[in-house]
Amino acid sequence: MTRFPPEPNGYLHIGHAKSICLNFGVAEEFGGRCFLRFDDTNPLREDETYVQAIREDVAWLGFDWGDRLTHASDYFQRLYDCAVTLIRQGSAYVDHLDADQIREYRGTLTAPGRNSPFRDRSVAENLALFERMRRGEFAEGECVLRARIDMASGNINLRDPTLYRIRKVAHQRTGETWCIYPMYDFAHTLSDAFEGITHSLCTLEFEDHRPLYDWLLDQLALPHRPQQIEFSRLNLAFTVTSKRKLNQLVDKGIVAGWDDPRMPTLAGMRRRGYPPEAVREFIRRVGVTKKENTIEMGSLESAVREHLNTHAERRLAVQRPLRVVLENWPAGEIETVTLPNHPADAARGTREVSFGRELYIDADDFHEDPPGKFHRLKPGGEVRLRGAYIIRCEGLERDASGQVVVLRCSVDLDTRSGGSGAARKVKGTIHWVHADSAVPVELRLYDRLFSVADPDEGGDYLQALNPESLVVVSDALAEPALAELAPGETVQLERSGYFTRDARSAEGALVLNRTVSLRDSWAKLEASST
Repeated sequence: MTRFPPEPNGYLHIGHAKSICLNFGVAEEFGGRCFLRFDDTNPLREDETYVQAIREDVAWLGFDWGDRLTHASDYFQRLYDCAVTLIRQGSAYVDHLDADQIREYRGTLTAPGRNSPFRDRSVAENLALFERMRRGEFAEGECVLRARIDMASGNINLRDPTLYRIRKVAHQRTGETWCIYPMYDFAHTLSDAFEGITHSLCTLEFEDHRPLYDWLLDQLALPHRPQQIEFSRLNLAFTVTSKRKLNQLVDKGIVAGWDDPRMPTLAGMRRRGYPPEAVREFIRRVGVTKKENTIEMGSLESAVREHLNTHAERRLAVQRPLRVVLENWPAGEIETVTLPNHPADAARGTREVSFGRELYIDADDFHEDPPGKFHRLKPGGEVRLRGAYIIRCEGLERDASGQVVVLRCSVDLDTRSGGSGAARKVKGTIHWVHADSAVPVELRLYDRLFSVADPDEGGDYLQALNPESLVVVSDALAEPALAELAPGETVQLERSGYFTRDARSAEGALVLNRTVSLRDSWAKLEASST
């Protein structure tokens, strides 16, 4: 019995994906069950919007919690009753020190703490004070309920930790029923016990909290005793996963919301076009360890690329359209070219595109004075148009600024499939679209959000932002079939990369988010950062 216990105060990110896959995966592997439990113990920061987003993310990853959706707030009365039990046993007391004083009395890593002057209150007095806390008779911060453990402990977490604090804020589920709320360590431990959790899998920062976890279980007669086990977090290079920092990126307008495709959130990855199968495969490859490390972003993109190479259909589009006129093609004649939807999977069928006198190629596929080994189009040079004919550049036209705007070409009519010259070879093959039938498309080219592998290294992660994390190509052209792409569906734009139709664009607008490039774009970056 495991559980995934997110706080509903933000969106889930790639680090959470590791915990989701681990908790649901272990339960499945050993014939157990996994709870999705919302740790909704801080109404100041929580919102039902986040609850819904988290549910969508877990389901998108492919996991089903069935009838095991719970909330810490489901147990507020039971948690309160357990706190009363601790008070009756002399194991908890109401403290009127303020937050700064509690911090001062707690001591340091090298010096023991001091007992609060309120630590020796009687059981009756503590019970009365705690009841008054519940009734709302004290202001926020005026007092708290603390465990009575050991102020001289070498583990600061055992120096009389706070169990309850006052929050006079309506809760999204319980309304104004409560004005005191349990702390995470208290609520999480007891919720595990209430639900019969066998393995409470936590990240390594909770290792020092385990003695408190066990202390609480020792003090109370609970229906079950869970075991806490720690594992390392998932840290990715060239990004941050701190909720506070991610929230700042959203609030400052640096990104366009929690689901911005540059964000490491699962919502952002979904909008960018990452397949959930690829995310799960990446998590499997990373594995589970007790050692903290940072994973290269290229590892994640590699898993995405491998999945899409097999599953994504192919389409034609040009990012920087350069007009081509085939001088020896009959004016007004349109021919149909049949192209495979996937070159390695005939079962995916074919599609038809128009071919005629005027076409567009990508401007990067033409060079007036090319370097050696340039196997695309040049003056006097030949290339094959994908799935169609071989053409030769005979001349060009410039605009007033000297920019090449039109290529005058000839076409070898015998080089079409089935023609006598179909087997003739040239070194270059480029993609193209038919001028009359091409549809306009906006391409959003997403890159790493930060320009350095460790954005926190310099102290201010905002100084490490990559100014070219988003490049918008607004005048691209594509074959008509691309307009039929469903929101969230991914294709490979041949020789360009994998792209997903944006799910949040205006109705009718054809906007594609680049999911991942065709080749590893991170290798050099990551090598230079080591």
